[in-house]
Amino acid sequence: MIKKFFKILKSVREYKKYAIITPIFMVGEAALECAMPFIMGIFVDEIKLLTSPSDFFYPTENSSLPVFYIALILLVMAILSLLCGWFGGKTASIASVGLACNLREDLYKKLNDFSFENIDKFSTSSLVTRMTTDINNVQMAFQMMIRIVVRAPLMLIFSAVMTFVGGGLMGFIFVGITPIVSFGLFLIIKRAMKIFMSVFKRYDNLNQSVQENVSGIRVVKSYVREDHEKEKFTKASDAITTDFVKAEKIVALNNPLMNTSIHLSNILIVGLGSYLIYTTGHFQITSKGGDFVGGVLTLGQLSALITYGIQILMSLMMISMILVMLAMSIESIKRISEVLDEEPTIKDNDKPIYNVDNGDVTFENVNFKYRKDSDREALSNINFNIKSGQFIGILGSTGSGKTSVINLISRLYDVTDGEVKVAGHNVKEYDLEALRNNVAVVLQKNILFSGTIESNLKWGNLNATEEEMNNALKIAQALEIVEAKPEGLKARVEQSGANFSGGQKQRLCIARAILKKPKIMILDDSTSAVDTKTDRLIRKGLKEDLPEMTKIVIAQRISSIEDADQIIIMDNGTVNAIGTHEELLKNNHIYQEVYYTQNRVGGDK
Repeated sequence: MIKKFFKILKSVREYKKYAIITPIFMVGEAALECAMPFIMGIFVDEIKLLTSPSDFFYPTENSSLPVFYIALILLVMAILSLLCGWFGGKTASIASVGLACNLREDLYKKLNDFSFENIDKFSTSSLVTRMTTDINNVQMAFQMMIRIVVRAPLMLIFSAVMTFVGGGLMGFIFVGITPIVSFGLFLIIKRAMKIFMSVFKRYDNLNQSVQENVSGIRVVKSYVREDHEKEKFTKASDAITTDFVKAEKIVALNNPLMNTSIHLSNILIVGLGSYLIYTTGHFQITSKGGDFVGGVLTLGQLSALITYGIQILMSLMMISMILVMLAMSIESIKRISEVLDEEPTIKDNDKPIYNVDNGDVTFENVNFKYRKDSDREALSNINFNIKSGQFIGILGSTGSGKTSVINLISRLYDVTDGEVKVAGHNVKEYDLEALRNNVAVVLQKNILFSGTIESNLKWGNLNATEEEMNNALKIAQALEIVEAKPEGLKARVEQSGANFSGGQKQRLCIARAILKKPKIMILDDSTSAVDTKTDRLIRKGLKEDLPEMTKIVIAQRISSIEDADQIIIMDNGTVNAIGTHEELLKNNHIYQEVYYTQNRVGGDK
């Protein structure tokens, strides 16, 4: 846990100076706060000796300093204490906010380095909680650590020492009360911590409810399930509320415990102090008349003791609250460290290849599992060879392994056994960026980002000219989409492309992929939302305008792949057959069944 804590602290980086300065200010504030009651006690005792207002500015018989100077010293100390507290609060805020900022950045960078295998370990809702709630907890804990964690123990120690310096044996009053208070606070913290530790999974469930509702809002409304989703959210929210109410009820016991302790200590101090003052003192006759002379304890010392007692007990209460906050942050640190400690399963080769010469693709005895401890293989003994420039179709039922195959080409996952080669080299030998820049994947569920059509297209090529963009749009049969917009390429795209239809999004994403000028383009059922005529025109444009590019098309409609050079039939994670449309229609029962089923019901022709 200590290693994880120090690893988190590395994210302070450029804010380290603020983190170092803050405790210095806190030491100054604590020292001044503890010295002030002692000086105040002297001030009270000196005030007693004054016989006229003019004596305020002159030394008394028993003091070399005028009372005015003592008051001035107290004022300066109060101002310095205030400044130390203010600067300490400011630097602590800067350091803690900086730590949170850097932690979010580190988490985000780490997530971008993850392979799909890494990402599969964490749910989206859990990652959101870690980047928000957990980091906020760490931010608050860090601010308390460099500020209150320094100030409270110092105040406790300084005040305890000063009770013996100023009150002698009276300090044992706090020696007796402090363990009792500490034990009570320990019990409170212990019970509250258990509840706080369980809250984070509740937050994950809450975020998951929100995420699913927002991302699937169209389905929710289509099935009129708003009330169900509201009920699900309310349950998740109520669970968090219930836990927090339980914990806060326990933590709330701090106040009555501290108030009782403060009142008890004050009663003992005032009672015993008054007794000592008046039983050990005596009257003496001076030229100015009779005067009472204190004994082992003075009135000023008594007032200082009362203040020190409050400081000791308040410091204990602050320490208890710190422990609760640190307990919550420990769980948050664990959750954040899980992401930071996760090593990407896919890494660059030590001596990577940066050039992909062509679009050849070869699978040699490939076996693949999504999880190493899984009993079932997603792909088993996959073998095929694709020549650069070929148009390859992949057909198979849901769960047959089609998407798993294409994920291995762009190395989104690594094979369990065997080799996947691109241009004659194992994909593991390539620089990841170079490989993925030459393997463009267009998914069925396409994502457009908020911005403009132009900004989305330039994801494929940041330096693409307007002519290149229009050419890519033409091949993808998406030029008419742009031309129908008054703003053209500057037309606004809402979040997730909500202002475009499914077919329009698919065509724009194909255009985006074309702009990458890849050696291999993979269309993962990415024309499912367009009509058969547009589908045919897209394939024709890819063949005629990009003849050297390897085209791999996953499709449910045979009409989308019947003119392919080769068609790969996937079944239950294996290659069932490879051939042309005519060969498979003649010899393969899976292909025959799909073909005749689609044509018998009107199909796609």
